Amino acid sequence: MKLKDLLHGVEILDATADLDIEINAVAYDSRKVTEGDLFVAISGFASDGNRFIPMAMEKGAAAVVTAKRPEGDVPYVLVASDRLALALIGCNFYGRPAESMTLIGVTGTNGKTSVTWLLKQVLEQVTGKKAGLIGTMENRIGDEVIPTERTTPESFELQGLFARMRSAGCGYAIMEVSSHAIALERVGGVRFDVAAFTNLTEDHLDFHKTMENYCDTKAELFARCGSAVINQDDQWFQRISRLAACPVITTSVKGQGILTADNVQLLSDGVRFTAVTDEERVEISLPIPGRFTIYNVLTVLGIVKALGIDLKAAAGALTGVQGVKGRVEVVPTPDQPYTILVDYAHTPDGLENVISSVRDFCKGRIITVFGCGGDRDPIKRPIMGRIGVELSDIAIITSDNPRTEDPDRIIADILKGVEPAMGEYITITDRRKAIRHAMSIAKENDIIILAGKGHETYQEINGVKHHLDEREEVAAALKEAR
Repeated sequence: MKLKDLLHGVEILDATADLDIEINAVAYDSRKVTEGDLFVAISGFASDGNRFIPMAMEKGAAAVVTAKRPEGDVPYVLVASDRLALALIGCNFYGRPAESMTLIGVTGTNGKTSVTWLLKQVLEQVTGKKAGLIGTMENRIGDEVIPTERTTPESFELQGLFARMRSAGCGYAIMEVSSHAIALERVGGVRFDVAAFTNLTEDHLDFHKTMENYCDTKAELFARCGSAVINQDDQWFQRISRLAACPVITTSVKGQGILTADNVQLLSDGVRFTAVTDEERVEISLPIPGRFTIYNVLTVLGIVKALGIDLKAAAGALTGVQGVKGRVEVVPTPDQPYTILVDYAHTPDGLENVISSVRDFCKGRIITVFGCGGDRDPIKRPIMGRIGVELSDIAIITSDNPRTEDPDRIIADILKGVEPAMGEYITITDRRKAIRHAMSIAKENDIIILAGKGHETYQEINGVKHHLDEREEVAAALKEAR
């Protein structure tokens, strides 16, 4: 492909490279450059790709795209934004694959994974079309699972995924859209047919600094979509919706939106409610417990409505859906009088939601095992400490993914939000021991919540990922006890 074709839509400030040259491939990692490639130098946080321009040229790069004018005799294209340039180059390189599918983006602090997973099942069952999925847990093309390391891939890989979905005949592409993806232009050049907002609670403030910045970044998604579905019950609704330059379907459990929930029943094995619009009332039942499930399903139904799909058909599909691994997941505990749930709750709102939801159907005590991740927003640690201790009958504060931080120091930060009068708690740094302690004190009808890890099967300590699957730990503890 000619360089000028790759650069279609990119704001070019200057160029010394021949725009008519043929480009073999595109790389933004200098180690992957081969003869005749285009190297895109990205100004990153950890390292500046411009430092590696000499290496890229030595390996045979035909030209360089950069936002910083390089030194020496380098054929370059100077652009206004290197990250947006990479995104647009990806779109052009792969032939704008997203435009061949109905593209749906879901953003918010919590609920993205559940909404996208439920939506995929509903759309495939109701329409008969294959759906691609891009998210925190995994990427999927129909039934094919593709491992992932971040919520939204880098822009060039994202376009490659879209291209694979197009080749596989996907009619829909459903993706979680993180605030980092929006801020760092990973979804640059992409327009969504429908975009949805679940909620906004404290997270990623190490990156965004303020909740207002975090909110405004999320809101940018609604300036690049055909229609929007927004949770009207969220406190940030007004600020989010003001940037939506498209028709908006509002959802609400409190009865204020275009699509609302009535006759809500919270059961130990699922939820039931009536979805209400001005035109119809549809009975909804699905086997995933928790009050937040109502909000997630309303978002799914809002997207379905925006796509012009019959709500009754969607309701039929929801009755048999599978829950998301690590989201209020019941762990087998044969012959035990208590229940163990695994949940990914790793934010203040997520922890509060899961404990409050379990409280709706728990007949005994709630024992919550939780911690906070290292190298991530430390501001939320004392907040989670307060929530975990106040809302649980017994809280066991432990390690999550300490990464490069001292786990005991993280626990000390969590304890800054805890006072003895709030409730009963204990600290056990070793997560395996914490799980076993919870099981040793559990009584009849108690529910143990293992919060924070969810679908993850590892624990990252000092930058090394060690295998840790909480389901296996529970099974091992039961075997030891026998």
